[in-house]
Amino acid sequence: MLRNANLITLVILLISIQYLSGQVTYPKFGSGIQVMSADSSFSLKLGFRFQTLTTADWSLEDLVEGYDSDFDANILIRRSRLKFSGWAVSPKLQYKAELSLSNRDNGGGGNSAEFGNAANIILDAHLTYTFYKKFYVRLGQGKLAGNRERVISSGNLQFVDRSRLNSRFTIDRDVFIQLGNKHTIGDNFILKESVSLGQGEGKNQITGYHGGFNYTYRLELLPMGEFQSKGDYIGSAIKRESSPKLAIGLTYDNNRNAIRERGQKGSYIENAEGEFVGKDLNTVFVDLMFKYQGLSIMGEYANKVTGDNIPFVYDIDGTEIGTYYTGSSFNIQAGLMFKNNVELALRYTDVKADTSNDEQHYTIGLNKYIVGHKLKIQTDFSIIDRDGKQNSALWRTQVDFHF
Repeated sequence: MLRNANLITLVILLISIQYLSGQVTYPKFGSGIQVMSADSSFSLKLGFRFQTLTTADWSLEDLVEGYDSDFDANILIRRSRLKFSGWAVSPKLQYKAELSLSNRDNGGGGNSAEFGNAANIILDAHLTYTFYKKFYVRLGQGKLAGNRERVISSGNLQFVDRSRLNSRFTIDRDVFIQLGNKHTIGDNFILKESVSLGQGEGKNQITGYHGGFNYTYRLELLPMGEFQSKGDYIGSAIKRESSPKLAIGLTYDNNRNAIRERGQKGSYIENAEGEFVGKDLNTVFVDLMFKYQGLSIMGEYANKVTGDNIPFVYDIDGTEIGTYYTGSSFNIQAGLMFKNNVELALRYTDVKADTSNDEQHYTIGLNKYIVGHKLKIQTDFSIIDRDGKQNSALWRTQVDFHF
């Protein structure tokens, strides 16, 4: 409680500073509070958002037997976040920071010592310097350039939450340095390239090097030009494209000597002496986003393998001490936005895991966008098959508020 109170005090202080030396604006709902210093050497955009989530899940196998002992339901604050962004000294030097406040959003990890026995409150904290034309360097903590669905903000998703592909195979956030560029070929064929060097163990690590770094390479192609309002990284046809727009992304990630079972996420792998044990993890993502008028389509493919193609880790005595989550997955989703900003969406996700059950998720969603993604109501219903058996159902409803 004291930690959260200090954060709120900091926000109040930042806003109050403008009355003494700066200028504040409130453009419109959803655009945040914007502050400019008196000498125009600093800008700040402050935003706050939260998601109220209701869920219910139950076993379909139980229903066949005439009972529902596995029924579960929950109401919670899924996410609650403070967001800061802007530039310092020059618009070429931009910054972003995002803090998670809800308990569901900022849990620690499998080994609390790796996180300093503290919650993972800091999500993003990085600087981006555009040093020549559209070449930039980024340093700090944030999302790696992995699968498109993960890079899309959780406040801009087409469904209540991301797919099973993402939760099982994402490379998530890390501490890294990234070099990137964007350029145009011909009239409107756009290429984006980036390469990153990361620590490899995920966000908010404090114990440093564990025998290998993480290397991420991404190439994006936009053959039909830019999307409106960065719509290639926004779910749904919030901005109706007057002409077809397509984005294709390719990512290769090499996490050397990864000591967590899913790379940047998952349990740590330790031997009997308490030493971390790792293998190389190699992940490939292929994704696309297509939009035209009220239609939006997003597809992704992921494949993750260990360097030796063996997902199990053994101690010197042959005892199994860890299992990497490897395999492949495919996700495809589409939505149709009506003129009243109600959207009907469908999603299919297939997961083929090497060391656990195969899964198929069939999801239908219905969304009402009041002020785009900034104020919306979403609900979806999923049937989940495991190993070819229709064995569970999940219903979710979420309200998203973001100023």
